[in-house]
Amino acid sequence: MDNNAGPQNPIRRLMKWAITPPQSYGVYLAGIILVYALSFYAGTLKPKHVPAPPVTAPSTPHG
Repeated sequence: MDNNAGPQNPIRRLMKWAITPPQSYGVYLAGIILVYALSFYAGTLKPKHVPAPPVTAPSTPHG
């Protein structure tokens, strides 16, 4: 029986291409650069500050 029934899935072909030695170095390097860039970008974001409710002085008993 022939298990190769037709053209391979494009994602599977891409994965097979990406894990071959010359390309795998570039894919690894691109992944590291992507992680670094995303973490750098996330570190530069400023958090949204919600205005704090006004602070009131504690009430003193009248007596």
